[in-house]
Amino acid sequence: MENPLSLPSLVAFIRAVTQDSPENRLQHFADSPIFDEPLVAVADGDDPLFEEYRQVIGSHHLTPREMLRLSQQTDRRSIDADLAHVRVICWVLPITEATRRSNAVMTSEPSMRWAHTQYYGEQFNNELRHAVEQCARKHGAVAIAPVLSPLFRSVHVTPDGPSSTWSERHALFAAGLGTFGLCDGFLTAAGKAMRCGSVVVNVPLPVTARSYSSHREACVYFTQGTCGDCQSRCPAGAIGPNGHDKVKCDRYQEENLRPLRERYGVAITGCGLCQTAVPCESCLPT
Repeated sequence: MENPLSLPSLVAFIRAVTQDSPENRLQHFADSPIFDEPLVAVADGDDPLFEEYRQVIGSHHLTPREMLRLSQQTDRRSIDADLAHVRVICWVLPITEATRRSNAVMTSEPSMRWAHTQYYGEQFNNELRHAVEQCARKHGAVAIAPVLSPLFRSVHVTPDGPSSTWSERHALFAAGLGTFGLCDGFLTAAGKAMRCGSVVVNVPLPVTARSYSSHREACVYFTQGTCGDCQSRCPAGAIGPNGHDKVKCDRYQEENLRPLRERYGVAITGCGLCQTAVPCESCLPT
């Protein structure tokens, strides 16, 4: 591969896009940033964890290698590409303090600023996914942003709610960026008030080491038997000692928050109350 992609140049590129893109701005709030500087890490696409995810998420969940291989079947330009090395580039986009503060005082619905962050922030996240994908391809790599791919779809498989053919949070766990909390939120060094993304490439980038051994290691509810503040923050009562009820959570948002869409001027609102006014909002409590 000519002019191979390096990790330092990749990190610099992701940070530059986040800092400079006009899409990373809240136009209704003085054009302030949606996200702070991102965290970036790399997972080994052949990490045994990705096979284990089939047991946790379902047999429909694709491994990074499958993502690249299947994408080749629809892209003649990369049909003979070398897949000796498969990596997953992962990032965390921390939500700004101003947005977190606006949501921390809410009790039954998200603030307008939070809703705009969820809606327009994910539009920027998609731009970033595409930009990283194109950056890797310009360096001669095969690259696929799973969430933007035709291979990505939601699958309703159990009474516990839907899952999909690719989980960004599980990719982040493999990349050493954090662990899961009681509310199913992903706890990172920048907290769990964030968005995340990933791109799979065939580049031998250095793999980020994981500093944890358990998928819930950063959550003090599980490690110390304390906290659990996200339970009282949930207006749907969807968080309990056994974790997060996705069905109840989705039902609350559909039945109670739908009117906000017109009032806030967005197609989706989210909620995010369990991500704010909690100890793990912007850092790891441990």
